[in-house]
Amino acid sequence: MPQWLQESSWLGHTALSWLAALLGALLAYALAAGAVALLARRLARLAKAHPQSPVGIAAQVLKATRGWLLLLLALAVAARVLHLPGELHALLAQGIYVLVGVQLALWLSRLLVSSLEHLAQREGAPRNPVLLGIIQWSTQLVVWVVLLLAVLSNAGVNVNTFIASLGIGGVAVALAAQSVLGDLLASISIGLDKPFEVGEFIAFDDVSGTVSHVGIKSTRIASLSGEELAISNAQLLGKLVHNYARMKERRVVYPLSIAIDTPREKAERVALEVREIISSVSQVRFDRGHLTGFGDAALNYEFIYHVLSPEFALHRDVQQHITLAILALIEREGVRLITPTQVLHAPALA
Repeated sequence: MPQWLQESSWLGHTALSWLAALLGALLAYALAAGAVALLARRLARLAKAHPQSPVGIAAQVLKATRGWLLLLLALAVAARVLHLPGELHALLAQGIYVLVGVQLALWLSRLLVSSLEHLAQREGAPRNPVLLGIIQWSTQLVVWVVLLLAVLSNAGVNVNTFIASLGIGGVAVALAAQSVLGDLLASISIGLDKPFEVGEFIAFDDVSGTVSHVGIKSTRIASLSGEELAISNAQLLGKLVHNYARMKERRVVYPLSIAIDTPREKAERVALEVREIISSVSQVRFDRGHLTGFGDAALNYEFIYHVLSPEFALHRDVQQHITLAILALIEREGVRLITPTQVLHAPALA
């Protein structure tokens, strides 16, 4: 054994003692990391075989183990075993307390989040991703705040005074961040009232698209033109939102105008024939159809029917089929269609 290992010293301990402590720390880290990895793999296999089992929660909790925390903790414990001078010894104790607290907070945070996700994914359980996200965020915030208060209390800080100052500061922050808090309350309202959910097609103002994400501050919408739009939750709740995903059927008003000089018999026949055309289309429920009155040089009809599906493509297919059938009817009866026109009268040039 080299002589310098026994003769050289640092902080009251020989190099041999430091080397033994380092090797012990590395061995403890290797054993702990290996045990965690082995147990996590076994739990993951059990969770895969039994998806509804709570074993998956335990596997997720173990995945929250941080290797660098285990390594720092092993080194700190090994150094503390050497009984360093007073201030360093107390500092190491505080460091060990912080490292253990951070790892426990990571485990507890993952436990709460995984438990909430497990409950939300159970068969038959109501799913609300907005509220789930808010609850997850809130629980993690509470865990880390408790950890911070515990560390400060262990360091000798008067936690009661600190909490009181946080209360006063919280009022000031709330006044300064009213818009953020408004969006937060709006996201809770969206989660409770559920006017729309992720994956549903909505429209408001001149915007239409599929809801891709509902967050604490804003809602993101994948528009029909391809880009992603973001709007604050408070602003979105203040708009008239059309939720087409919850449409069970589509009501269609079909106007038709023919020349005013059309004989009465043909005008009556057109009304009856168009009714039959609409009634014969599959996935359509005919409501009513009438000659409603006289227009500008036209006889005006109004036909109303329901497409028994919310799909827009089917609505267009039905509308096209009805239009082509009406064109054939007009040609067969020899009737002229009337469309709205605008006539511009220009002054004659001298």
